[in-house]
Amino acid sequence: MVSGLRPVIVGAGPAGIRAAERLVAAGLRPTVVDEAARWGGQIYRQPPDGGFTRPKSALYGFEAGKADAVHQAMAAIRDRVDYKPRTLAWNCEDRALDLLGDGVSETLPFSHLILATGATDRVLPFPGWTLPGVFTLGGSQVALKFQGCAVGRRVAFLGTGPLLYLVAYQYLKAGVAVAGVFDTAPFDGQLRAAPGMLRDPATLAKGLLFVGWLRAHGVPIHNNVRPLRAEGTERVEALVWSRNGREERTVCDAVAFGLNLRSETQLADLAGCRFRFNEMDRAWLPERDAAGRSSVPGVYIAGDGGGIAGADAAELGGERAALALLEDAGLPVEADRVAVLDRRLARVAAFRRALSAAFPFPEDWASSIADDTMVCRCEGVSAGTLRAVATSGQAREINRAKALTRAGMGRCQGRMCGAATTELLARALNAGPGDVGRLRAQPPIKPLPVAAGRPSDEAAS
Repeated sequence: MVSGLRPVIVGAGPAGIRAAERLVAAGLRPTVVDEAARWGGQIYRQPPDGGFTRPKSALYGFEAGKADAVHQAMAAIRDRVDYKPRTLAWNCEDRALDLLGDGVSETLPFSHLILATGATDRVLPFPGWTLPGVFTLGGSQVALKFQGCAVGRRVAFLGTGPLLYLVAYQYLKAGVAVAGVFDTAPFDGQLRAAPGMLRDPATLAKGLLFVGWLRAHGVPIHNNVRPLRAEGTERVEALVWSRNGREERTVCDAVAFGLNLRSETQLADLAGCRFRFNEMDRAWLPERDAAGRSSVPGVYIAGDGGGIAGADAAELGGERAALALLEDAGLPVEADRVAVLDRRLARVAAFRRALSAAFPFPEDWASSIADDTMVCRCEGVSAGTLRAVATSGQAREINRAKALTRAGMGRCQGRMCGAATTELLARALNAGPGDVGRLRAQPPIKPLPVAAGRPSDEAAS
């Protein structure tokens, strides 16, 4: 271990694992903190130990080889890292993280910090979205990969982005009836973006295969869709949607939906990183250079936590951030490897721009949300309440709206409702989403049990 260096990595997904691998190769012993019970992240989430028999080929499909490589990489360095699974990093200040693992809270100082915090689903509300049986796309995928179960017997997939087609394909392959794929993006936009997506022909080919497989098995795919409501009493019974002004109804017992992903940035905020609004992601993201350096010396951003680019980019970005850390610590790095990573990341960025054009965010959705539609489920705040504080002049900024309405003050701390609140305020004020500010992170970034104690408290008891 190099004297004086205490590198910490938050997240044991593709970015965090590749960062740890590179630091270990340089003779360091990083601490890897992860909320999950087993490494792999959301994309390569591993099932629980004991009795789970589905092979990786069934769990991850075409990505089984990549998933296995990431899993094996962590296994190979397991005895050379301080691995903290089932541990939440809930605060970051004064060059230290506050952690909670197994009901015990502790403070972990660091000299350098790599934040590989990943992403979660971005959702906008629609009538009926709080019914049992409505899930996010990511949640539906986790149920299939981690618990080995489906969210319904006949599932409708709603939203836009590559994940929409991937999860629908995975459900169909698992033997679940897919009621349909309802894409908010227009098909002609996807055609226009195809030349840009040829920068990564393998990924494009997989996407085309997913679509082809779904169509070949009789799954209807609808483009330029807008959801009107989810119907049902005790749970979802149908999805009602429109296209070109025509209302349609599709029978289903579950809806999986999401509008691409949003970066998890709370720890970067608490660490003091400077943020900038990103038009492509329609979100405030921590500023970082091409190597992953943030505005705070010694703090690095890797993977989807700094901008949505996917698992392959996360692996590259994790390694690149680790090399930046080594360079900043005065340790030798391989210039040739740096150049290779920079070229690959540049290609990924170009492909990401094409994807954004193919699957654009439905900017008109916020205008169509009825006033009585629940936006903040934790605090019971409706779309009409948010519009009212904006149009009355009481709130022209999201944190002011939060103070007046409590939107974003609940268990999720705005992780689920923040994007919708931003879009609603922006529409009501006839402004862009970057003009209404960003929700400031507050510790704890996720709920903590009141009974949580520190190691010394446990010893004293």
